[in-house]
Amino acid sequence: MDEVLRFLQENSIFYLATVEGNQPRVRPFGFVLAHQGKLYFCTTNQKKVYHQLQANPQFEISTASTKGEWLRLQGRAVFNSTREIKQLALEASPLLQKLYSIDDPTFELFYINDAEATFADMSGSSRTIKL
Repeated sequence: MDEVLRFLQENSIFYLATVEGNQPRVRPFGFVLAHQGKLYFCTTNQKKVYHQLQANPQFEISTASTKGEWLRLQGRAVFNSTREIKQLALEASPLLQKLYSIDDPTFELFYINDAEATFADMSGSSRTIKL
């Protein structure tokens, strides 16, 4: 998990894909937090991504480094928006502090469950790990 977290933090804009009906939907994300052996991401329950993950919790993240390496991370979203995890997220990100508060009912966090990460590069080499 540490390697995945480090890659996401070093390549801080990553793309999260969901499905809406039979249409893929992709958007940039930039927040990740490790807590109790889980990788957390956040959104608001006012966005389509939240509703898409509620309807189908399977999602995939992809990002690439400037060195020609990339990561694909897939799994299932499990929402956990407790005060504790909201507080940790707000402490970890000054940007989130400008957008949300601990009592904001629209502020949602989710972690990835049943996760599988694939690291690859331009040479064609790849390896997959389960989180």
